[in-house]
This record gives sequence, structure tokens and C-alpha cells, in this order.
Amino acid sequence: MSQLGQPVRPAPRPAQNGATPQIAFRPASKAGRKARLSIQGMSGSGKTWTGLGIAHGLSEGQKFAVIDTEKGAASLYAGVGGIQFDTCPIDRYDPRDLVRILDAAAAASYPTVFVDSLSHFWKGTDGTLDQVEKASSRYGGNKFAGWKDGTPMQNDMVAAILAYPGHVVASMRSYTEWVLDGGKPQRVGTRPEQRKGIEYEFDVAVSMDIDNTLEVLKSRCPALNRQVIKRPQGARDIAGPLLAWLSEAPAQGPAAAADDQQ
Repeated sequence: MSQLGQPVRPAPRPAQNGATPQIAFRPASKAGRKARLSIQGMSGSGKTWTGLGIAHGLSEGQKFAVIDTEKGAASLYAGVGGIQFDTCPIDRYDPRDLVRILDAAAAASYPTVFVDSLSHFWKGTDGTLDQVEKASSRYGGNKFAGWKDGTPMQNDMVAAILAYPGHVVASMRSYTEWVLDGGKPQRVGTRPEQRKGIEYEFDVAVSMDIDNTLEVLKSRCPALNRQVIKRPQGARDIAGPLLAWLSEAPAQGPAAAADDQQ
């Protein structure tokens, strides 16, 4: 495996002590940038299989890591289509544990980590909501005060995902609602079971429905913007365009500037 190095997280801002900080600009570049992708959907929509395919494609033949909160669901697909991965099964979901697991995966130089699923670290046993409930009991049942403990845990977990030195794919369950379609009740997924707005932390956010159709909700990768793909092959349909975009050098020179103005 290639050596990925350790996560790099923001350090506390140093005191200025009257000194003028050094400010410098440099050419924008995606060099070294890794993918951050989320998949949301109802149970049975194909999140795990599609996520494994994407992680396999992003890893370009190397073995990747799966952080498994789904009672071994991912392992049922081991070896299918040549997909090979190591798994870390867990049954308690303290956000601080995910930070430690990501650090261990970085130390082992896994090119990609698939968190299946991130929802458990929000509303599962010892997840963020559980941590807030426990903290609130120390403040006389004041849940608002409990968030003083819960919010930093959640924020540190998100920072660890963003700081991982390889690619990260994360699945999330969707809240489910029933709607009438032509007089017939239909089950549909809504927003992900995680803190509101979590999808904005990722470069690409996709949703999957019960018919295994993938819809790109948000994408910084132009090739994936607003795509709708039935029965996607994760490595080909998602990882391929993502890797091409990340490796693409920005256009340089007057000709490129002229093209941009047309």
C-alpha cells in the first residue's frame, strides 16, 4: 500500500502578539485532493453495494477499509466483482470512536474508507444524540446545555472525515415517509439520518431510491452534476468521473482565459 501519511487537522490559532501575519496566495490546484462522497437512502435501496463499488473504484485495485455498523452487511459482498476490503465491525457509535478508527485506518494506509453507515454515529447507541442526552442529565435535564458536550464531538468527527488522507465514502439512512402516488401509498426517503446539513460537508452527495436509482443531489465534480443513474455500477459510473476530475489539471494561460469568456 502507498503511504498516505497522517490526518492534518486545523491547529489552534496562535496569538498575534502584535506581529503582522504573513499572507501569501498561490495558484489554485486540486493536487492531492481526495474524494468525499455521501450516499443516502432507505433500507434496501442499495447503499452498501453501491458504496462498496465506489470505494473499490476510488482505491484503483488496492484493498480498502470498511467501518461496519450494519452487523456485517458489507462482508456479504466480499469478493463479488473482485472487490476486496478489510472490515472493522462496531456496535457502539461514539463519534470519538470514529475519529480513532479513522486515525488507525490512516496509519494502515488504506486508500479509501467506507463508513457504512454514518447515521449510527448520530442516533445509535452512544451516538451524538445519546451523548447529548447523557450530558443533559448533568445539567438538570437541560438538553440545550447538553449540546455543549455533543456539538464538539460531532464537529470533531466531521473534521476527522474531512482530514482523512485518502478517499472517504459514507452511507446514511434516510428518514422514511409515506406519500400517495396515484392513490397508492408509496414509501419515500427524505433527508439523511444525521445532523441537518451534513451532506454539504461532502464533495458529492447522492441519494438512492427503493428501485436502486441513484440521483446526484450535489456535486463539485461537473461530470456528475444532476446525474440520474439506474442500477449504477459504482466504480464505473461514480468513481471513474470523480478520479478523472480530481486528477485534471486546471487550464492555464491566455487561451484558457479566452475560452472561459466565450
